[in-house]
Order: sequence, then structure tokens, then C-alpha cells
Amino acid sequence: MSEPLTTPGEGFHPHLHNTSDRSSAPLRSRLHHIRAGSLDGDTAQSGGMRRFAAVSGRTVGSEKLWMGQTHVAPSTASSDHHHGESETAIYVVSGHPEFVFVDDSGDGGSEGGGPQEIRLRTSPGDYIFVPPFVPHREENPDPEDEAVVVIARSTQEAIVVNLPRLYALSPDES
Repeated sequence: MSEPLTTPGEGFHPHLHNTSDRSSAPLRSRLHHIRAGSLDGDTAQSGGMRRFAAVSGRTVGSEKLWMGQTHVAPSTASSDHHHGESETAIYVVSGHPEFVFVDDSGDGGSEGGGPQEIRLRTSPGDYIFVPPFVPHREENPDPEDEAVVVIARSTQEAIVVNLPRLYALSPDES
């Protein structure tokens, strides 16, 4: 037996008085139901992928969180980028996206101990954590199916800084 779908704006709020004008309630005094078909595509983008906001400062009034979906087309890679001060958590919904970054810690296992490109191959159900300011890119090597991930960020908007490459820029390049 399944529950009926909710209607946006409906809900039980024991701490609020019954009023006929619920639309005037502040964004942060009620729950928000964002339907799959209502995601906002007007967000920061990188080449090779499409981002859709579900929870953001603009869509629901969030102050510390952004959440949405990213779609990476078949045989496509995003631009190299980072997400500024934002911590990013990624949940793989479908496909087998790959996440590429450079390990320049010196102990990445390469012969000279220098920077090494690392590729994380994922499957549905996997999670990825991207620390602030870490350059990376997403790739979808599948020639037929798009990869879809859900993203949560520690900032209310999707910060995306596109870069010319994965490697950290020297001071004279920034």
C-alpha cells in the first residue's frame, strides 16, 4: 500500500497557527517537496555535464546546503574544475562515472614521488567525497548510457570554478 503523493505546501505544522494564507509562511518554517521534474537547470555548469538544483538558497531558502543532480552524457568528460570552499558529497545513482584528480602528496606511488593522476571508478550505490578547492573532473566512459549522480554541497549554491587543467596552478598562472 503506497501513500498518496503530497501537494507542495501541504503539511502538518503543530508550531504554526492555522491560517488561510500559507503562501506567506517564510521559506524556513515549512518543509519543501521538490519533484523530480521540477529541478532547476539554471545553475553553475561545466562543459560535458548538466547540473540541476533541487535544494538551494534560491529554490527553498537553504542557508548552508546545496543539493541536486548531475548528468554526464555517454562518452563524455566534464571540464576540469573545483567547487571553491564547498565540501561536496556525491552519490552514484546510475552508470559508472569516473572521478579524476591529481595526488600531489608525494606518496602517490609513482616512481619519482611526484604528482600522479588518480582515477576513481564507481558503480551505483557508491559515494565520493570532494574536499574544498580540489581540482577534479567527472568522466562517463560508457558509450551508450548517461551517468547520474546526486550531489550535496556545504554551501547554499553550486560553486563551480572551471580550470585549464587538473594540476594546481603556479602563482604566476593564477
